Amino acid sequence: MNVSRPMVHPVEAPPSMDAAQNGPRGRMKDLQGMPGTTGGLILRLSQFLFAVISIVVMATTSDFRTATAFCYLVLAAGLQSLWSLSLAFVDVYALLVKRSLRNHLVIRLFTIGDGITSTLTFAAACASAGITVLIGNDLNKCAVNHCTRFETATAMAFMSWFAMSPSFLLNFWSLASH
Repeated sequence: MNVSRPMVHPVEAPPSMDAAQNGPRGRMKDLQGMPGTTGGLILRLSQFLFAVISIVVMATTSDFRTATAFCYLVLAAGLQSLWSLSLAFVDVYALLVKRSLRNHLVIRLFTIGDGITSTLTFAAACASAGITVLIGNDLNKCAVNHCTRFETATAMAFMSWFAMSPSFLLNFWSLASH
């Protein structure tokens, strides 16, 4: 008879799937950049800072109201700055009381808000970049207009969007992993 012996082929018992024995299933670790972490706070503050710089630079020009895209940039950056500042306050509170912001509804709210504000900011920055290229390269009217200020405000809006992208992606990933 040809029977394998445990000495020759040791077989281990599979681990028990009983939650009482193994303990509750662990939650996903908070990654830096997620809400309630120092990385998330840094991202929110950089989003706020870049959006405010974009607004200030664009608003200091006298003729930004002549193009609808520039007005849209100021509006989108204003919404971005308010959203980022309010979530920065939430992050500061979570860090001070040492709480994790892993509630499903909170993550859903953050994800939807980040998605909306990042889409608006990106669209406004792209529209402003198009108008800036039109004024500077196609019409050659940079001497009359404030092309460098328009370009700076547009670049700051893109930087705000770049800082918003990791926040949105991490929140979306956390929402999808629930």
